[in-house]
Amino acid sequence: MTELPHPTRATEAFFGRRKGKPLREAQARRLDEVLPTLALDLSQPAPERLAGLFSVDTQRIRLEIGFGGGEHLIHRALENPQTGFIGVEPFVNSMAKLVGRIEETGARNIRLYDNDAMQVLDWLPPASIDQIDLLYPDPWPKKKHWKRRFVSATSLDRFARVLKPGGLFCFASDIDTYVNWTLGHCAAHPAFEWTADNAADWLTPFAGWPGTRYEAKARREGRSSAYLTFRRA
Repeated sequence: MTELPHPTRATEAFFGRRKGKPLREAQARRLDEVLPTLALDLSQPAPERLAGLFSVDTQRIRLEIGFGGGEHLIHRALENPQTGFIGVEPFVNSMAKLVGRIEETGARNIRLYDNDAMQVLDWLPPASIDQIDLLYPDPWPKKKHWKRRFVSATSLDRFARVLKPGGLFCFASDIDTYVNWTLGHCAAHPAFEWTADNAADWLTPFAGWPGTRYEAKARREGRSSAYLTFRRA
């Protein structure tokens, strides 16, 4: 896939692994044959209406950044067939897993990108996205690495540009320092307002929440989660 000279996260390189254990033959085939039919082509200008990216009629557009195993994205796509989903995940094994689920289910309302999400955010038209999901992102727990966290003034500027007025940024994490970090950054950004009225609003999972393997792991290890929703002012 062609890589464009877009600025990356805070002008830094992508952080994290790109590949884990070797792919099985079927997974490798899907990446070679199926992923190209689903992948965004950032070498071409984005369509003025993102609904044109999909082969089915779509009324809303959601962007999920770092979808991991893809459990949440495929659940939402099948649950909301009139919403178009753009999923970004640079980890090869995770991408292979989701492409397999798309092939199995026949979902037609998903497009994918396998590199840095900042490139997609810079490619998207202004005010074109209804919702951005950032679910259990890498917390970079060591303080010296906090600058690598995806939530930053840089990323929030990009979120603000592509979200429609009233659009939502949904964030979930089981790491208290990252939850507080996100609250602080969004409070400091003029484009975002936290929608919570009481503790139940951030302790209760999002409506229709299917859970993820990362969340299950956190609960096994005794950590609870926070579910934050911010509205584009």
